[in-house]
Amino acid sequence: MSRYPSLQIHPGRGLGFLILGASLHDVLTRLKAQPHLYPTIDVSYFPAQPLLAPVVLDLPANGFRLRFDGPDQRLRLIEILDFGKTRLSYKNIDLVKLPEETPVLSAQSGCPSQQGPAFRHVYNRLMGPTFPGEYLPPQDAANSDTGLYILSYPGIAFTFPLQHTAWSPSADFVSLLSSSAAASAKSLAIFNGNSWHEARQTLFVQPCLNPRSLALSMKGKEHQPDEVDLANVCGGGVVELVRRSSAPFRVILGETTPQDLVAELGPPDAIYRKNDHRLSIHKTRRRKQRASHGSYGASPTRSEDLFDTDHSSAHTTTDDSDVEDNIEQREDDQGQPAAKCFYNYFHHGFDVFISYPSNPSPPFPHSRASAHPPTPPKAIDHLVATKILLHGNVPGSYPFNRYRRSRWVIDAETSGSFDGLDSETSFSTLSEKLRNVWKGNYASEEAQKATHNAIVLDRDWGDSPGSSYEVLEGWEDSEPAQKKESSARQGSGSGLFRGLGTRG
Repeated sequence: MSRYPSLQIHPGRGLGFLILGASLHDVLTRLKAQPHLYPTIDVSYFPAQPLLAPVVLDLPANGFRLRFDGPDQRLRLIEILDFGKTRLSYKNIDLVKLPEETPVLSAQSGCPSQQGPAFRHVYNRLMGPTFPGEYLPPQDAANSDTGLYILSYPGIAFTFPLQHTAWSPSADFVSLLSSSAAASAKSLAIFNGNSWHEARQTLFVQPCLNPRSLALSMKGKEHQPDEVDLANVCGGGVVELVRRSSAPFRVILGETTPQDLVAELGPPDAIYRKNDHRLSIHKTRRRKQRASHGSYGASPTRSEDLFDTDHSSAHTTTDDSDVEDNIEQREDDQGQPAAKCFYNYFHHGFDVFISYPSNPSPPFPHSRASAHPPTPPKAIDHLVATKILLHGNVPGSYPFNRYRRSRWVIDAETSGSFDGLDSETSFSTLSEKLRNVWKGNYASEEAQKATHNAIVLDRDWGDSPGSSYEVLEGWEDSEPAQKKESSARQGSGSGLFRGLGTRG
């Protein structure tokens, strides 16, 4: 026997710890951390457009559903569909009376749905008077005698079944919903807006009032670093991190130190060190070729950066990226390898590679900065940020929910070459435009084609004797429970490493 989960309703703000505007990563991580309270989580999305269509979390064992927008993955709507599986209250008043104890939560319990609060309880004791709502006539031919009446308050709405024959536009809705023609509330919605009729028009696109981080929403005494809203790629090794309430933080690759990162972004959630170099032979060959043509070639992409196979970490996806600088590790005076590592910022949605300064990235062609040649790295012996990996958190992908979604845009003012390329741009469009932009910067047509050659890497091959299976530590914590249409589309561990990106 176990108690019902108990959550307070906050109209226009959220349900318990579930705050409107919170990120999909934060909410899903919090729910998965309490399997005894939230045993089943179904993730639904549109496979053809996973970053444009809404993402839905359904918790059948708890009777509610959460809807997130696709591009930013922020909580927009909370729906209560069964009032008998979670103890709900508003200002310490229960919506419905539930037994003190309930059997262990199970989505397959087969228990009938609990009736919601009656109209009189809502209108007289719970929420109070409000303006007339909206009547929706029957849409289902099988249930053509019952319509729905939506009673809205600021930030919250109740749906009451109503006999269609009893409905009249001129009738007093209070008398109508108090009569025997109306049943108890069928569902409840929590949203940001003055009424449901007004809010649903811009539900998934209107600005969010609350932060993405649940820690920031709780307003605790402990200081939390400001969250990053957008990564503005300026070119020439400069990435401007636009923050929610603080001034933007410019990361200059080759100059920004780990101390700068900690001061501005907070300490990393984890630190990851690479230990898999299965493709190092390709880096060595290409490094020799580049040395014979000088240190600064015309190609905008260093080919050795395309080969990174390390998948030894069960909790990060830095290894899932397509980059890491220079396979050799410098050694200090004691002969120990230098402390190259990735700073993993799961809650910000990106990683920062900490290494020694390397050749700077060239500015975008036709930009103001392109008139000046790149400056060679300074002869310094301390570590700096040399690379940033932005994670998309694409539903259905292997690393889904390990990082918060990080949105980015290529700054058109500094690039001077293109406009409208951002984190929602399809890979085919992005690849084609970038190839055209950098076409004149390759040494030859063969050099351009060489950057698009692919190498097949199967990450499913483990170290087991027969290579038939592999024990994955932390697998339970790496992916949420998904519906069949979601989990069936999880790809294999193989992937292609290409010049303008990696797909796997």
